[in-house]
Amino acid sequence: MFFLQMLINGIVVGSIYGLVALGFVLIYRASGALNLANGEFVLFGPYICLVLMTALNVPFLVAFIGTLIISAILGLVVERLVIRQLQNAPTISVIMATLGLSSLLAGAVHIIWGHTTRTFPPVFPQTPLNLGGIIVTPVYLWSFIIVMILLIIFSLFFKFSKIGLAMRAVADDRQAALSMGMSVKFVLAVTWIIAAMVAGIGGILLGNINGVNPTMSAIGLTVLPVVILGGLDSVIGAIVGGFLIGIIQNLAGGYLDPLVGGGLKDVVPFIVVLLILMLKPHGLFGSRGIERV
Repeated sequence: MFFLQMLINGIVVGSIYGLVALGFVLIYRASGALNLANGEFVLFGPYICLVLMTALNVPFLVAFIGTLIISAILGLVVERLVIRQLQNAPTISVIMATLGLSSLLAGAVHIIWGHTTRTFPPVFPQTPLNLGGIIVTPVYLWSFIIVMILLIIFSLFFKFSKIGLAMRAVADDRQAALSMGMSVKFVLAVTWIIAAMVAGIGGILLGNINGVNPTMSAIGLTVLPVVILGGLDSVIGAIVGGFLIGIIQNLAGGYLDPLVGGGLKDVVPFIVVLLILMLKPHGLFGSRGIERV
Protein backbone atom coordinates (compact mmCIF):
# COMPACT_ATOMS: atom_id res chain seq x y z
CA MET A 1 0.00 0.00 0.00
CA PHE A 2 2.85 2.37 0.77
CA PHE A 3 4.29 1.82 -2.69
CA LEU A 4 0.94 2.58 -4.34
CA GLN A 5 0.53 5.67 -2.18
CA MET A 6 3.94 6.99 -3.25
CA LEU A 7 3.20 6.03 -6.86
CA ILE A 8 -0.08 7.97 -6.94
CA ASN A 9 1.52 11.03 -5.32
CA GLY A 10 4.34 10.82 -7.87
CA ILE A 11 1.89 10.64 -10.78
CA VAL A 12 0.01 13.72 -9.57
CA VAL A 13 3.15 15.80 -8.91
CA GLY A 14 4.68 14.51 -12.13
CA SER A 15 1.69 15.68 -14.14
CA ILE A 16 2.22 19.20 -12.77
CA TYR A 17 5.93 18.94 -13.58
CA GLY A 18 4.99 18.02 -17.15
CA LEU A 19 2.70 21.04 -17.42
CA VAL A 20 5.40 23.43 -16.19
CA ALA A 21 8.01 21.74 -18.41
CA LEU A 22 5.76 22.46 -21.39
CA GLY A 23 6.59 26.16 -21.00
CA PHE A 24 10.31 25.36 -21.07
CA VAL A 25 9.93 23.32 -24.25
CA LEU A 26 7.80 25.88 -26.10
CA ILE A 27 10.28 28.68 -25.54
CA TYR A 28 13.25 26.47 -26.41
CA ARG A 29 11.59 25.35 -29.65
CA ALA A 30 10.73 28.93 -30.60
CA SER A 31 13.99 30.66 -29.67
CA GLY A 32 16.59 27.98 -28.95
CA ALA A 33 17.05 29.37 -25.42
CA LEU A 34 16.14 28.15 -21.95
CA ASN A 35 13.89 30.37 -19.87
CA LEU A 36 15.63 30.36 -16.49
CA ALA A 37 12.86 32.59 -15.07
CA ASN A 38 10.26 29.84 -15.46
CA GLY A 39 10.36 29.09 -11.73
CA GLU A 40 9.44 32.71 -10.96
CA PHE A 41 6.58 32.54 -13.46
CA VAL A 42 5.34 29.54 -11.45
CA LEU A 43 5.71 31.55 -8.26
CA PHE A 44 3.69 34.55 -9.44
CA GLY A 45 0.60 32.50 -10.32
CA PRO A 46 -0.45 31.33 -6.83
CA TYR A 47 0.34 34.68 -5.21
CA ILE A 48 -1.85 36.50 -7.72
CA CYS A 49 -4.62 33.93 -7.28
CA LEU A 50 -4.40 34.28 -3.49
CA VAL A 51 -4.65 38.07 -3.67
CA LEU A 52 -7.72 37.85 -5.88
CA MET A 53 -9.38 35.34 -3.54
CA THR A 54 -8.52 36.94 -0.21
CA ALA A 55 -8.36 40.68 -0.96
CA LEU A 56 -11.20 40.82 -3.50
CA ASN A 57 -13.16 37.83 -2.15
CA VAL A 58 -13.79 36.39 -5.59
CA PRO A 59 -14.51 32.66 -6.12
CA PHE A 60 -11.63 30.36 -7.02
CA LEU A 61 -12.75 29.92 -10.63
CA VAL A 62 -12.86 33.69 -11.19
CA ALA A 63 -9.48 34.09 -9.47
CA PHE A 64 -8.10 31.26 -11.61
CA ILE A 65 -9.20 32.95 -14.84
CA GLY A 66 -7.94 36.31 -13.59
CA THR A 67 -4.56 34.76 -12.82
CA LEU A 68 -4.35 33.36 -16.35
CA ILE A 69 -5.02 36.82 -17.78
CA ILE A 70 -2.41 38.49 -15.56
CA SER A 71 0.12 35.72 -16.30
CA ALA A 72 -0.50 36.20 -20.01
CA ILE A 73 0.16 39.93 -19.64
CA LEU A 74 3.37 39.17 -17.71
CA GLY A 75 4.55 36.85 -20.49
CA LEU A 76 3.73 39.44 -23.15
CA VAL A 77 5.54 42.24 -21.27
CA VAL A 78 8.65 40.07 -20.84
CA GLU A 79 8.65 39.18 -24.53
CA ARG A 80 8.14 42.76 -25.69
CA LEU A 81 10.51 44.52 -23.29
CA VAL A 82 13.28 41.93 -22.92
CA ILE A 83 13.25 39.07 -25.41
CA ARG A 84 12.32 41.05 -28.52
CA GLN A 85 15.26 43.39 -27.94
CA LEU A 86 17.58 40.36 -28.08
CA GLN A 87 16.16 38.65 -31.16
CA ASN A 88 19.45 39.07 -33.07
CA ALA A 89 21.68 38.47 -30.07
CA PRO A 90 23.50 35.19 -29.34
CA THR A 91 21.47 32.53 -27.54
CA ILE A 92 23.62 32.86 -24.43
CA SER A 93 22.56 36.51 -24.17
CA VAL A 94 18.90 35.50 -24.08
CA ILE A 95 19.60 32.87 -21.43
CA MET A 96 21.48 35.38 -19.26
CA ALA A 97 18.63 37.86 -19.70
CA THR A 98 16.16 35.30 -18.35
CA LEU A 99 18.54 34.63 -15.46
CA GLY A 100 18.53 38.33 -14.61
CA LEU A 101 14.76 38.40 -14.98
CA SER A 102 14.57 35.48 -12.55
CA SER A 103 16.39 37.48 -9.87
CA LEU A 104 14.25 40.54 -10.55
CA LEU A 105 10.95 38.66 -10.24
CA ALA A 106 12.14 36.78 -7.14
CA GLY A 107 13.08 40.07 -5.50
CA ALA A 108 9.68 41.54 -6.36
CA VAL A 109 7.93 38.57 -4.72
CA HIS A 110 9.98 38.95 -1.54
CA ILE A 111 9.26 42.69 -1.36
CA ILE A 112 5.52 42.39 -2.05
CA TRP A 113 4.57 39.20 -0.20
CA GLY A 114 7.44 38.47 2.19
CA HIS A 115 8.85 35.08 3.16
CA THR A 116 6.04 33.40 5.11
CA THR A 117 4.10 30.45 3.79
CA ARG A 118 0.52 31.25 2.81
CA THR A 119 -2.29 28.76 2.35
CA PHE A 120 -5.24 28.84 -0.01
CA PRO A 121 -8.75 28.99 1.40
CA PRO A 122 -10.46 25.59 1.05
CA VAL A 123 -11.05 25.15 -2.68
CA PHE A 124 -11.47 21.40 -3.04
CA PRO A 125 -13.33 18.98 -0.73
CA GLN A 126 -11.39 18.25 2.44
CA THR A 127 -12.49 14.66 3.14
CA PRO A 128 -9.85 12.18 1.93
CA LEU A 129 -10.98 9.47 -0.48
CA ASN A 130 -10.34 5.80 0.30
CA LEU A 131 -9.72 3.94 -2.95
CA GLY A 132 -9.21 0.31 -2.03
CA GLY A 133 -7.16 1.16 1.04
CA ILE A 134 -5.22 3.94 -0.71
CA ILE A 135 -5.90 7.38 0.74
CA VAL A 136 -6.15 10.07 -1.92
CA THR A 137 -6.58 13.71 -0.96
CA PRO A 138 -9.15 15.46 -3.20
CA VAL A 139 -6.70 18.26 -4.04
CA TYR A 140 -4.36 15.65 -5.55
CA LEU A 141 -7.16 14.06 -7.55
CA TRP A 142 -8.53 17.36 -8.87
CA SER A 143 -5.06 18.65 -9.69
CA PHE A 144 -4.42 15.54 -11.79
CA ILE A 145 -7.76 15.88 -13.58
CA ILE A 146 -7.17 19.58 -14.32
CA VAL A 147 -3.68 18.92 -15.66
CA MET A 148 -4.89 16.08 -17.90
CA ILE A 149 -7.66 18.26 -19.34
CA LEU A 150 -5.21 21.09 -19.99
CA LEU A 151 -2.66 18.81 -21.64
CA ILE A 152 -5.36 17.46 -23.98
CA ILE A 153 -6.47 21.01 -24.80
CA PHE A 154 -2.90 22.10 -25.54
CA SER A 155 -2.29 19.01 -27.68
CA LEU A 156 -5.37 19.77 -29.78
CA PHE A 157 -4.37 23.45 -29.93
CA PHE A 158 -0.91 22.68 -31.30
CA LYS A 159 -2.23 20.12 -33.77
CA PHE A 160 -5.31 21.81 -35.24
CA SER A 161 -5.40 25.57 -34.55
CA LYS A 162 -3.81 28.06 -36.96
CA ILE A 163 -1.72 29.63 -34.22
CA GLY A 164 -0.62 26.21 -32.99
CA LEU A 165 0.40 25.16 -36.50
CA ALA A 166 2.27 28.46 -36.92
CA MET A 167 4.14 27.82 -33.66
CA ARG A 168 5.15 24.38 -34.88
CA ALA A 169 6.25 25.80 -38.24
CA VAL A 170 8.40 28.50 -36.62
CA ALA A 171 9.92 25.92 -34.28
CA ASP A 172 10.78 23.60 -37.18
CA ASP A 173 12.18 26.18 -39.61
CA ARG A 174 12.00 29.90 -38.87
CA GLN A 175 13.28 30.97 -42.30
CA ALA A 176 10.72 28.80 -44.11
CA ALA A 177 7.97 30.22 -41.89
CA LEU A 178 9.06 33.76 -42.74
CA SER A 179 9.06 32.94 -46.45
CA MET A 180 5.46 31.74 -46.10
CA GLY A 181 4.43 35.11 -44.67
CA MET A 182 4.13 34.07 -41.03
CA SER A 183 4.80 36.69 -38.36
CA VAL A 184 7.59 35.22 -36.24
CA LYS A 185 7.33 38.10 -33.76
CA PHE A 186 3.65 37.33 -33.20
CA VAL A 187 4.36 33.63 -32.76
CA LEU A 188 7.13 34.34 -30.23
CA ALA A 189 4.79 36.62 -28.27
CA VAL A 190 2.11 33.91 -28.17
CA THR A 191 4.72 31.38 -27.08
CA TRP A 192 5.77 33.48 -24.10
CA ILE A 193 2.13 34.12 -23.21
CA ILE A 194 1.32 30.40 -23.19
CA ALA A 195 4.51 29.58 -21.26
CA ALA A 196 3.63 32.12 -18.56
CA MET A 197 0.06 30.82 -18.36
CA VAL A 198 0.97 27.14 -17.95
CA ALA A 199 3.58 28.11 -15.34
CA GLY A 200 0.92 30.07 -13.43
CA ILE A 201 -1.49 27.12 -13.55
CA GLY A 202 1.19 24.78 -12.25
CA GLY A 203 1.93 27.20 -9.43
CA ILE A 204 -1.73 27.43 -8.41
CA LEU A 205 -2.08 23.65 -8.25
CA LEU A 206 1.16 23.24 -6.28
CA GLY A 207 0.10 26.09 -4.00
CA ASN A 208 -3.13 24.30 -3.18
CA ILE A 209 -1.15 21.15 -2.35
CA ASN A 210 1.81 22.53 -0.36
CA GLY A 211 1.03 26.18 0.35
CA VAL A 212 2.70 29.21 -1.22
CA ASN A 213 6.13 30.61 -0.35
CA PRO A 214 9.10 31.99 -2.31
CA THR A 215 10.88 28.63 -2.29
CA MET A 216 8.33 27.41 -4.86
CA SER A 217 10.49 29.03 -7.52
CA ALA A 218 12.88 26.09 -7.05
CA ILE A 219 10.52 24.10 -9.26
CA GLY A 220 12.27 25.81 -12.17
CA LEU A 221 15.39 23.83 -11.26
CA THR A 222 13.40 20.67 -10.47
CA VAL A 223 11.67 20.73 -13.85
CA LEU A 224 14.95 21.15 -15.73
CA PRO A 225 15.74 17.41 -15.45
CA VAL A 226 12.23 16.74 -16.76
CA VAL A 227 12.89 18.81 -19.88
CA ILE A 228 16.34 17.33 -20.47
CA LEU A 229 15.09 13.78 -19.87
CA GLY A 230 12.21 14.09 -22.31
CA GLY A 231 14.15 16.09 -24.88
CA LEU A 232 14.48 19.86 -24.99
CA ASP A 233 12.36 20.19 -28.14
CA SER A 234 9.72 17.53 -27.46
CA VAL A 235 6.27 18.36 -26.07
CA ILE A 236 5.50 14.66 -25.57
CA GLY A 237 8.89 14.29 -23.91
CA ALA A 238 8.04 17.02 -21.40
CA ILE A 239 4.86 15.21 -20.38
CA VAL A 240 6.43 11.74 -20.18
CA GLY A 241 9.51 13.14 -18.43
CA GLY A 242 7.28 14.88 -15.90
CA PHE A 243 5.57 11.64 -14.94
CA LEU A 244 8.88 9.74 -14.74
CA ILE A 245 10.63 12.33 -12.58
CA GLY A 246 7.58 12.78 -10.34
CA ILE A 247 7.30 9.04 -9.70
CA ILE A 248 11.04 8.50 -9.21
CA GLN A 249 11.31 11.51 -6.90
CA ASN A 250 8.44 10.38 -4.66
CA LEU A 251 9.64 6.78 -4.49
CA ALA A 252 13.12 8.01 -3.57
CA GLY A 253 11.62 10.25 -0.89
CA GLY A 254 9.60 7.37 0.54
CA TYR A 255 12.21 4.59 0.46
CA LEU A 256 15.68 6.14 0.29
CA ASP A 257 15.43 9.37 2.28
CA PRO A 258 14.78 7.54 5.60
CA LEU A 259 17.96 5.52 5.01
CA VAL A 260 20.27 8.48 4.41
CA GLY A 261 18.63 11.11 6.60
CA GLY A 262 16.82 13.01 3.84
CA GLY A 263 17.83 15.15 0.88
CA LEU A 264 18.17 12.36 -1.68
CA LYS A 265 14.70 13.04 -3.09
CA ASP A 266 15.91 16.28 -4.69
CA VAL A 267 19.11 14.74 -6.07
CA VAL A 268 17.77 11.52 -7.61
CA PRO A 269 16.17 13.24 -10.67
CA PHE A 270 19.55 14.65 -11.71
CA ILE A 271 21.22 11.25 -11.25
CA VAL A 272 18.56 9.61 -13.43
CA VAL A 273 18.95 12.27 -16.12
CA LEU A 274 22.73 11.83 -16.11
CA LEU A 275 22.39 8.07 -16.60
CA ILE A 276 19.78 8.46 -19.37
CA LEU A 277 21.84 11.07 -21.25
CA MET A 278 24.83 8.75 -21.25
CA LEU A 279 22.73 6.39 -23.39
CA LYS A 280 20.54 8.94 -25.24
CA PRO A 281 22.30 12.34 -25.38
CA HIS A 282 19.24 14.05 -26.92
CA GLY A 283 16.82 12.78 -24.29
CA LEU A 284 14.11 10.17 -24.66
CA PHE A 285 12.18 12.03 -27.37
CA GLY A 286 14.54 14.82 -28.44
CA SER A 287 15.37 15.19 -32.11
CA ARG A 288 18.90 14.41 -33.21
CA GLY A 289 20.62 17.29 -34.97
CA ILE A 290 22.44 16.75 -38.28
CA GLU A 291 25.89 18.24 -38.50
CA ARG A 292 27.90 18.45 -41.72
CA VAL A 293 31.66 18.27 -41.34
